[in-house]
Amino acid sequence: MKVALYARVSTDEQEPEHQMKSLRQYCQINEHEVVGEYTDIISGIKDSRPQLDLMMKKVYEGGIGAVVVWKLDRLGRSLKHLMSVMETLEARKVGFISTTQGFDTTKPEGRLLFHIFGAIAQFERDLISARTKLGIKDNPLVGKRGKDRKPRKKGGYYLRYMATRKAM
Repeated sequence: MKVALYARVSTDEQEPEHQMKSLRQYCQINEHEVVGEYTDIISGIKDSRPQLDLMMKKVYEGGIGAVVVWKLDRLGRSLKHLMSVMETLEARKVGFISTTQGFDTTKPEGRLLFHIFGAIAQFERDLISARTKLGIKDNPLVGKRGKDRKPRKKGGYYLRYMATRKAM
């Protein structure tokens, strides 16, 4: 199978080569053909990362059977972003393999695990939404600007905007 390797570290002090070495070794043992290696040095919270974006472009173009990462959190920290990437991979019939966690959607067990995690994530989102709605209902001052609330502090953008309007 043709695979793309993706590694990410958060800071310049960290070295992604440890992850890449492990990924290459995994591919060699499992007889996967590596067609691309992508490494980012950037926070996982960022949805847009140069090398991840380049890899996803290659996924859209085809020729990749699976994306291999060292650990799921290397792909992203935001559940929303992870689910978005996973849905894109699934729509393109591209597998996802996490070598240290045994997560492999190219196999039936891995697909089942993916759907279980997806269902749990959706359940968690629904709980958060319900709690938020309940909190707003129970506290009439939440989310409203009224005479009972302190006025919002005017920030730098607003002050600069008003200064340019007065100058006109």
